[in-house]
Amino acid sequence: MIVYDLACGQGHRFEGWFGSSADFDRQCSAGLLACPQCDSKDVAKAPMAPAVPLKGNQRPEPLPGRLPGPPPMQGMANMPMPPEVQQALVKLAEAQAKALANSTWVGKRFADDARAMHYGERDAAPIHGETTPDEAMRLLEEGIEIAPLPFPVAPPDELN
Repeated sequence: MIVYDLACGQGHRFEGWFGSSADFDRQCSAGLLACPQCDSKDVAKAPMAPAVPLKGNQRPEPLPGRLPGPPPMQGMANMPMPPEVQQALVKLAEAQAKALANSTWVGKRFADDARAMHYGERDAAPIHGETTPDEAMRLLEEGIEIAPLPFPVAPPDELN
């Protein structure tokens, strides 16, 4: 089976599965392909990135500072971001900025400081900083409430 990214004349993107490249050409020539959103018969192959698998002895390295979980959401190709998504991202960035305005950057001491506050060894206060994914998981397993920030934060000494 071959999977092609397809697009109609209206810009709608979708995928199609074909037995071969010739099968796609035959169906396209016969007018058998149609956009599932607008039913347009003006369908063509869309540009697509090749899927290059890792070697059997390789595993993808996790990104530094990223907790285990689903992969990041992919961007939309050849289409502008919907205004609702843009507005939601702006609101999310504003909420993060507001939360960080009353928070102290503790850098790589984040896990130690979070533990100290959790166990009453230091006064509780809002903090943000850096930790490894493994250390973040250990904090969560200890019942220490933490959350990754949706947008990257530069350490204060690295700001202009």
